[in-house]
Amino acid sequence: MTQTNNVFLTKFSTPFETIPFHELKNEMFLPAFHAAIAQAMKEVEEIKNNSAKANFENTILALENLNPQMDVISSAFFNLLSAETSEELQQLAKIVSPLLSKFSNDINLDPELFNRVKAVYDSVDKKMMDAEDLKLLENTYKNFVRSGALLNDSDKNEFRKISEELSLLGLSFGDNVLKESQQFEMLLTNSEDLRGLPQREIEAALALAEAKNYSTSDKPAWLITLDYPSYIPFMTYAQNRELRKKLFMAQSTKAFKGNDLDNKKNILKIVQLRSKMAQLLGHKTYADFILEERMASKPETVFEFLNNLLGHAQLPAQKETDELKAFALKCDGIHDLQKWDIAYYLEKLKEEKFDFDDEALRPYFLLENVIKGVFQVSEKLFGLNFKLRTDIPTYHPEVLTYEVLNAKNNQHVAVLYADFHPRAGKRSGAWMTQFRGQKNQNNFNVRPHVSIVCNFTKSTKDTPSLLSFNEVQTLFHEFGHALHGMLSEVKYASLSGTNVYWDFVELPSQILENWAYEKECLDLFAKHYQTGESIPSDLIEKLKKSSTFMEGRATLRQLAFALLDMKWHSQVDAEKYFNENFNIEHFEKETMEKTEFLPAIEGTAISSAFSHIFAGGYAAGYYSYKWAEVLDADAFSVFKKEGILNPKVGEKFKNTILSKGGSQHPMDLYLSFRGEKPDPKALLVRAGLL
Repeated sequence: MTQTNNVFLTKFSTPFETIPFHELKNEMFLPAFHAAIAQAMKEVEEIKNNSAKANFENTILALENLNPQMDVISSAFFNLLSAETSEELQQLAKIVSPLLSKFSNDINLDPELFNRVKAVYDSVDKKMMDAEDLKLLENTYKNFVRSGALLNDSDKNEFRKISEELSLLGLSFGDNVLKESQQFEMLLTNSEDLRGLPQREIEAALALAEAKNYSTSDKPAWLITLDYPSYIPFMTYAQNRELRKKLFMAQSTKAFKGNDLDNKKNILKIVQLRSKMAQLLGHKTYADFILEERMASKPETVFEFLNNLLGHAQLPAQKETDELKAFALKCDGIHDLQKWDIAYYLEKLKEEKFDFDDEALRPYFLLENVIKGVFQVSEKLFGLNFKLRTDIPTYHPEVLTYEVLNAKNNQHVAVLYADFHPRAGKRSGAWMTQFRGQKNQNNFNVRPHVSIVCNFTKSTKDTPSLLSFNEVQTLFHEFGHALHGMLSEVKYASLSGTNVYWDFVELPSQILENWAYEKECLDLFAKHYQTGESIPSDLIEKLKKSSTFMEGRATLRQLAFALLDMKWHSQVDAEKYFNENFNIEHFEKETMEKTEFLPAIEGTAISSAFSHIFAGGYAAGYYSYKWAEVLDADAFSVFKKEGILNPKVGEKFKNTILSKGGSQHPMDLYLSFRGEKPDPKALLVRAGLL
């Protein structure tokens, strides 16, 4: 393929220089990566061969500005791998990932290049530098050190091997989870099996079956899958206990069946190699290595934090579990409450206690209205307008694109992509990513291209896309991440947007979830999709009252994930401990013993599909969700006091946190907004645990 035929190797002529997805072909990626790497390495040689003394501009800044097209190619490739994958892309990833790992190592392990970086780091008068330049200098130096620059040649070679192998193992883990999820189908041909399901869920299951030609007018059938919009309603409402068990077992044994998609070997190899890498770099464990660059700073702090929450949540969770058991016994004579019963009886109990059913909310959460709602909140708090664009190319017809504008002066702020529904080739869950980061280069403010990807309930023949309240929260959550990216105002791309400490990155997302509970916010957009009637005040009140229902159990669930993550990554002798005979089931049971009040289900595992820590960026960092909840509960108290749509508070939050990216230490940013350190009690009070 020639350079002129490859969209990545020519200047984009699209609106705002967005990626021309309409012209993009898979075969363009590899040549583009090779060309970008060659150009970057040429620039590296120029930095190394510069006869002038190493300084901030000719070394640190030159490295920061190293061939920015590489980031665009990578972001396009890896987002497609998650949101619109194919066998071809998955095979290509097995070539691309080690290639990028080698490229990174070639830079970070280059002694001449590091000597120049170190010379600047050692000689510059740091007191005379502005805060952002200093942060870039420190980050650049630390990145080299944490990537093996101080190792001897033998250890550098070992580091190379480990990092390249880890890149492939993470891909393999994710591929197995996706394939296992897509292979499972529960086809129902007896309408009795649908008892308890709301009508719209029955319609959705029918639509899924029809899409695969499993259902005809003569012989109707209904398809249930492991995609959340299908899985969660069935587990919540289906009366057929055996089918709930079947679905639960499918979800809980993903990549844990001993077949060719089993992740047990991947997990053990990943934790062994991570530990070995950390020890090569002088750290006791992988958790020690990771937490060196986190607000928590060390494993002991994380365990203390998690155990403190555990102490507050255990007793309430035990009482809640006992109450649930008694309720299941009273309702249906269930003597042995199991994990596949939890969502079902929890929903029934909530309905009885609060006269409230989550399904009663759906008619008020038409997807289009919820989108408008989150836009209106952003306009009132942060002065943004969102203009739907149809001329920006997308990677799938369902993806929507918006130009984000400053409401005061109509100035361009960002491009937002929104991809809302599940489909084949799209991994589960929800996430925010970006195709281009913000930076200020040569006095030109390069604005970001941000994307949010979700898996929300689709429309059916008879009903539009009506979100559950959980999906509404998810949209607000991911939009918080998007705001962090879109409102960035820093000099350097590597410090922009969500490029912050991992236990700080969830603050903008989790704080925005709070608005979804507030009447003042809900009144903006929660209108009945048929009548246009605003959501009734009594329904909002019931929603708020039920918000801490079973909070002890919910807290323990998150703590279980966080503790499991930390246990995987804080083992000192990992290579010996996690040997080929290691029993993952036993390990999980032992680790989560204090967070579980129901019997473990034989043959199931969380770790085998725990993509956050084995195929994502949350290794030794899953605690960040609860850590950031402390920050968001404390920070939201300011909005509650001053007004949740108060533009002055919104402006302050934007200027002190959202726009600053990683340009300063997160605690400094938090203090500049809040005026004092976060109070952990705020979370416990909000959760009803104190």
